Amino acid sequence: MAATAQHRVLFDTFGATEGTALRAKQAVMVVLGIAALAASAKIQVFLPGNPVPITLGTFGVLTIGAAYGARLGLITVLGYLALGALGASVFAGQEAGLTYMMGGTGGYLGGYALAAAALGHFARRGWDRSIAWMALAMLIGNALIYVPGLLWLNQFASGWAQTLEWGITPFLVGDALKLALAALLVPGLWKLLGRARG
Repeated sequence: MAATAQHRVLFDTFGATEGTALRAKQAVMVVLGIAALAASAKIQVFLPGNPVPITLGTFGVLTIGAAYGARLGLITVLGYLALGALGASVFAGQEAGLTYMMGGTGGYLGGYALAAAALGHFARRGWDRSIAWMALAMLIGNALIYVPGLLWLNQFASGWAQTLEWGITPFLVGDALKLALAALLVPGLWKLLGRARG
């Protein structure tokens, strides 16, 4: 699985594979992906004992990266961020625009682009076919969101203890659940595709 051979991603398994029809398919999938990211950011789940709601935003970013591949996944996330920068209400709260994006969440949003590209890269290496490899890819993707997120957030906090308290501690349980869900979902879709064609 870790070999450098290029594998198909889920996006490649249906519809056109070349020419104008492929470009049309890509455009449709980017629009659908942006809509899915916006919807997933609005879904909030409160876990018992945790005052901070868990959204499905990171789950959406990482899953789209794996399903679309690095290039299309990155384009989709950049389109999502561009809409938010223009003021569209696509993020978890009602706020949007460049001012909001330069606030405490700015580093996490930038990390979305890194994570989507990374998951797409790993999927092209076949990591999305195995639960264990997909879980590792998700861990790396989460790190690519958290590292720039925490570095950026630290500018707004009174020190690293507060940065970690604001920016990672409330989200660990939710992110672990989302990681497990994606690690099961994407390889599961590949198995369903294999059975449908078998």
